[in-house]
Amino acid sequence: MAGMTAIVLHDLGSRREARSWFATAARAAAESGGDQLHAWVLAREAMVPLNHGAPKADLADQSRHAAGSRPTAAATLAAAVTARAYALNHQSEQARAALEAANARMARLPESERSDTWLTYGEQKHHVHLSHAYTTLTDTRRARESQQRAPELSAPTSTLTRTPLHIDAAACAHHDGDSEQACRRTITALNGLPDGYRTGLVRRRAQDLYEAIPAQHHHERAVQELRNVLVA
Repeated sequence: MAGMTAIVLHDLGSRREARSWFATAARAAAESGGDQLHAWVLAREAMVPLNHGAPKADLADQSRHAAGSRPTAAATLAAAVTARAYALNHQSEQARAALEAANARMARLPESERSDTWLTYGEQKHHVHLSHAYTTLTDTRRARESQQRAPELSAPTSTLTRTPLHIDAAACAHHDGDSEQACRRTITALNGLPDGYRTGLVRRRAQDLYEAIPAQHHHERAVQELRNVLVA
């Protein structure tokens, strides 16, 4: 329950409160002796700084160590989160090694751990993580494969899943040399959100895209429009 509370607070952008609840969850999980539950809590906690622009690969690595090498939902999640953290820290070799581990565990994951629940890890979740990791690594071909597959596995109303994927796709357009299209796609994604949803990881992803555009292009109309949406 503490872990679930922390996740909800994280998704709402309440980072300080989320950290407090994650600490409670991690302590209770460690005391229970459940290594997979402990790994799950640590992996989800590692997503807090990851989604807010301050990735901590050491925390993600802790979750991998706790989970061990068995193909479990927690171990697969931990490897995927670690890959994202390394990618954001510009440690591409380590990121790709973690991605290989995540994909290998996903291929062996039992059906009983692939359902769509809090503690399991389905293919849709996997592709959301892959999209972000490969986008950050500027491997746009593999990123687009996951950006196409993940929405096929999620409900049309799954806003918090689809919007980050749209922004990842926009970042891929930027990496491939079309910053104007990247800005337009990000603006469309943000404007399609209900009031109050332009916070947390969604805003962080859009802000990261804006900051990735060289300063000499900031006078261009599409870039200025994106900036206006971000400061609104």
